[in-house]
Amino acid sequence: MRPRNLDEVIGQRHLLGPGTPLRRLVESEAPMSLFLWGPPGTGKTTLAYVVSNVTKRRFVEVSAVSAGVKDVRAAIDNARRELGMSGRQTVLFVDEVHRFNKAQQDALLPAVENRWVTFIGATTENPFFSVISPLLSRSLLLTLESLSDDDVRAVLERAVTDPRGLGGRVTLAPEALEHLVRLAGGDARRSLTYLEAAALLTEPVKGAPAGSPQEGPSGSPQEGEEEASPGELVPSITVEVVEKAVDKAAVRYDRQGDQHYDVISAFIKSMRGSDADAALHYLARMIEAGEDPRFIARRIVIFASEDVGMADPTCLQTAVAAAQAVQLIGLPEGQINLAHAVIHCAMAPKSNAVVKAIGAAIGDVRRGLIGQVPGHLRDAHYPGAAKLGHGDGYKYPHDFEHGLVRQNYAPEQVRERRYYEPTRHGAEAPVAGRWAKIRDFLRGT
Repeated sequence: MRPRNLDEVIGQRHLLGPGTPLRRLVESEAPMSLFLWGPPGTGKTTLAYVVSNVTKRRFVEVSAVSAGVKDVRAAIDNARRELGMSGRQTVLFVDEVHRFNKAQQDALLPAVENRWVTFIGATTENPFFSVISPLLSRSLLLTLESLSDDDVRAVLERAVTDPRGLGGRVTLAPEALEHLVRLAGGDARRSLTYLEAAALLTEPVKGAPAGSPQEGPSGSPQEGEEEASPGELVPSITVEVVEKAVDKAAVRYDRQGDQHYDVISAFIKSMRGSDADAALHYLARMIEAGEDPRFIARRIVIFASEDVGMADPTCLQTAVAAAQAVQLIGLPEGQINLAHAVIHCAMAPKSNAVVKAIGAAIGDVRRGLIGQVPGHLRDAHYPGAAKLGHGDGYKYPHDFEHGLVRQNYAPEQVRERRYYEPTRHGAEAPVAGRWAKIRDFLRGT
């Protein structure tokens, strides 16, 4: 099912439009060096094949997992020989190029510098950290994005009907299609692998329809059996078939429907109730259903301040770190970071004092309790501010014992309002005692 030209490539439209480097490479005869950086199954190898096929160039693939300097130099020498004898250019494709050490990458430099080959390197790692600067500076870096659900759906639908794929020998039930899309996680190769596995369980033996007698050893129907008639129903791949083929149950979860909201609600309430096991269960359900891990991470970050707050200030640090980790490495490894944050949030002492405090303050502002900023707190840096009395009488807390000085900070209308009411839970308990003393001191009580 590998595309034969750029128009057949699904996804990566930002790289395939008119005037893009890939289009220029295909439309011109000049050699070019590229790095394709993106997650697995997004089309890096496919694009290299397409460039080779469309431009009629030799295609030589070297895997950085098994090749050494000797293999790289041999490929380059053969490309130079072919270029000199026939004028035919070579596409040298190095998969997993980040696995090459410095010496191996150095061996590529002469070919790239002298344009003996069209070099295309594919990597799932950040090339700024894994590729030597001289090689990177001589090449264009193109970033591939994970395929959308619509892209993966299009890949599967094409594979079912295309003669190069299943050729219509089976059909794909809508529910099974959506399950395969979820399982793929933006990886087209994975989606085709799962589809093929399901088709093998669904397709009848060649020449026999679904449910008909199988052929004997000679290839003809067994004695007493008739050959399949051409009018038999085409077998269908169902969710149950996909579950059996992939050994992964379909999670009943609609990211646009009730299940989405019900599961995330149960997830938050389980952490709030300090049930780490239940929270991990709902986390697993969302991950397996293909929920966007960044959405889950955002909910955990919100929870860390809304439901834990000052009872464990480190909870927010863990949540933010997990969100950044997920953004950096993605799934499946990112699920460990999410689980780390979930367990921390669930086991932390709970306090909603922070969310209540900002809610009360915003409520007063919306009701019009605003008032003037006290004169001694106003900005006194610009010319003329002193004449207006700005900053007059301000007492600098660092000049006083304990860094505290009694003066009015809030506008008159809300001077007696109390917003932050700390609990006595976890790390917030000592904060509560300190805040009570500070508040009494500032208010003169």
